[in-house]
Amino acid sequence: MNWHLLPLSEISQLLDTKPSGLNPLIASERLTEYGKNEIEDKKKKTILQMLLHQLTDLMILILIAVAIISGFLGDLTDTLIILAIIIINATVGFIQEYRSEKAMEALKNMVPINAKVVRENHTIEILASDLVPGDVVLLEAGNIIPADVRFFDTHQIKVDESTLTGESHNVEKNSETLPKGDYSLGDRINMGFKGTSVTNGRGAAYVMATGMDTELGLIAKMIQTDERSTPLQKRLAAFGKRLSLFVILICTVIFAFGWWRGEDALTMLLTSISLAVAAIPEALPALVTIALAFGAKRLAKSNALIRKLPAVETLGSVTYICTDKTGTLTLNKMTVQEIYKTPNLNSDSVFLQNNGLLYAMALNNDVSKEKDGKWLGDSTEVALAQYAFNENIEKTDLEKKYPRIAELPFDSSRKCMTTFHQTEKGIVAITKGAVELLLENLIENQKPLIPELESKVNEMAEKGYRVIGYAIKEMDALPELENTDIIESSLTLIGFAGMIDPPREEVKQAIAECKQAGIFTVMITGDHKLTAKAIAIQLGIITSEDDLVLSGSKLATLTEQQFDSIVEKVRVYARVNPEQKLKIINALHDRGQLVAMTGDGVNDAPALKNADIGIAMGINGTEVSKEASHLILLDDNFTTIVVAIKHGRKIFDNILKFIKYIMTGNSGEIWAIFLAPFFTLPIPLLAIHILWINLVTDGLPGLALASEPAEANIMKRSPRNSKENIFSNGMATHILWVGFLMGISTLGIQFWAMNNGILHWQTMAFTVLCFSQMGHVMAIRSERESLFKIGMFSNKPLLGALLLTVALQLTIIYSSFFNNIFKTQPLSIYELAITLAVSSIVFWAVEIEKWIIRIKTKNK
Repeated sequence: MNWHLLPLSEISQLLDTKPSGLNPLIASERLTEYGKNEIEDKKKKTILQMLLHQLTDLMILILIAVAIISGFLGDLTDTLIILAIIIINATVGFIQEYRSEKAMEALKNMVPINAKVVRENHTIEILASDLVPGDVVLLEAGNIIPADVRFFDTHQIKVDESTLTGESHNVEKNSETLPKGDYSLGDRINMGFKGTSVTNGRGAAYVMATGMDTELGLIAKMIQTDERSTPLQKRLAAFGKRLSLFVILICTVIFAFGWWRGEDALTMLLTSISLAVAAIPEALPALVTIALAFGAKRLAKSNALIRKLPAVETLGSVTYICTDKTGTLTLNKMTVQEIYKTPNLNSDSVFLQNNGLLYAMALNNDVSKEKDGKWLGDSTEVALAQYAFNENIEKTDLEKKYPRIAELPFDSSRKCMTTFHQTEKGIVAITKGAVELLLENLIENQKPLIPELESKVNEMAEKGYRVIGYAIKEMDALPELENTDIIESSLTLIGFAGMIDPPREEVKQAIAECKQAGIFTVMITGDHKLTAKAIAIQLGIITSEDDLVLSGSKLATLTEQQFDSIVEKVRVYARVNPEQKLKIINALHDRGQLVAMTGDGVNDAPALKNADIGIAMGINGTEVSKEASHLILLDDNFTTIVVAIKHGRKIFDNILKFIKYIMTGNSGEIWAIFLAPFFTLPIPLLAIHILWINLVTDGLPGLALASEPAEANIMKRSPRNSKENIFSNGMATHILWVGFLMGISTLGIQFWAMNNGILHWQTMAFTVLCFSQMGHVMAIRSERESLFKIGMFSNKPLLGALLLTVALQLTIIYSSFFNNIFKTQPLSIYELAITLAVSSIVFWAVEIEKWIIRIKTKNK
């Protein structure tokens, strides 16, 4: 209901209440009817439910089945290793889910514990959770408003609503009924909202809504949505299902084929289990998590704090950045850009004989300057005083010459401020305020100048400037201050100043970099359309006539279909309510875009939660916005978002590299086991060999791939298509043919060793497969550049992991203790040399593949 539009008499009737308060019995009945005044949480999963959820993945279920079968067959080592893998993966997933939902707690913390109410003419203090519609609440400076209320009695009461509306200035409240119209929350000056705080004055109000029916409650409902899956999570989930079905199919085919050939059923069952173990990349989930964690650590050093780990990868796929203007694109510091002095002023005035406009800018304000040179006060007034100071007009010296003797402070109805100063010839009143109001109160001899003055004001306004006017009035003695209408009339306009919150210097380059990377930057602001457009043009957000500027009021009139048709052309949203951010996100999602959205207020939380990347402000952001976000900017700077996207792209590239690395190794294992019976060869690998390769040979170098430097063209290419298959762009072909080459190399050394009567042929086959993967990981460090160009030492962690893996492999070959566990035998120097030579085939093959790619690219 539009409580702000109803007269107080009607509200009193609707809620059956009055200023003396409710009857306690009626209040008790209403508490039963409406429920507690609390922010409710959706039903949470128990710890057991979260743990069990980690075990429902089809790939994990196959691993559990393999572990059970291995245990029944007496292979306890394999069973324990597989179970350890399952426990580690489940623990990592559980920790992520357990820590993911904190926003509701932050919302609850915003609500006061107690409230002062009037019931049957008695003022009492009750639990805020026991408030009901119709209650009379007493509020004073320092209180947090406990419910949505309508004021009926106010005494200079001001409320800080920045947490809810995003507007930084305190709002003066009154009890007047507002005229019919469409009002945003910040414009409902007769209402107070749950969770906002009283900064000045006192008042009394009727409770309109409690609990989840309040504006804060509506936000709570909007953020109680399931977390959106990231592009990589979707790809890996789809991949896991396909791989699991493939494993079941190939194991069934192998078992049936062996049984048909007359092989022992138990032998074929063990072979099928080996194949299942070979096909499933056990190390992949842990490697992805660790790579994201490493990425998050590096991003923190760049002032980007990751709250939700999968967001690291999502950054690399972002196509739209929807960003606030103030403080993110701009300096959040009002600065005077130009001034205009009214021509032909009366030179007889003592005040105007000097630089009258600059004098007025220095005197008409309440700012002060500390010893260290820092200005204190309202940002607009600081900007005006700073400009005068830069023009060698010192405020403190001027105040000695023209001391202030009285003032009429600014208020929202007059929209101006007047200060009175003593001069040699009497009193000068300096009035500062909106130029259009000053023009209505000019002295007669200045009225012919109004068209010229309005033209100058419009010129400044078109540049996006906020224009502040100055006028004076000289008098013999100090007038009665109650006569504000008389004092602030027959004024002499001495000029005006155009000011703006200027853009950050580094942001323009960052936006150009985004454009080059195929990322669109969209400005969303509560500021006026002209100001927003001017800043957008300066920064390069608007570069052509096709780029649209849309106001919040216009957006509210568009149907969903109309908005969807233009959303990709809009570059600036002006005078937009934070609630409309959610509408913008949904429209962009409907067009298949991945959206990063910034915000700092409580009512930004739904948009931050529903964006692919919700970005909260670390300096000016509320706790609720931070808890709902995926990433926090520690410096509130747009450039940090671009740095984070660059990191995200690098991390995603590296994740794809080790998926390619791991799956190619698994492909090699499958080809070797699958093809061995066709060449009448025994199975070349034991299940424990495969687990060693999948965990150690895959794990250590795969982990070190996370340290791979970014490719040179990383911010010169379009974002990856979020719907694109993880194995697109030739990855599937690479996995199959390089895996086939690994498998054939393994079977080749096995065939050669058996033909030459070498009894430890299995150790040779196992080592070829292991060392082939070492060559492969070095070759795939770059998509197209040769290893010899990027340099062997450009990724030192990978080189270290490579040497460690080789050392561990040699340990299980030449250590008698590990010989018993892994069923290996020591190799002679000659046998080891042959093994290394065969293993290098894969490295050279992949280098030749990249050479062919470079030639094809060059010819195009």
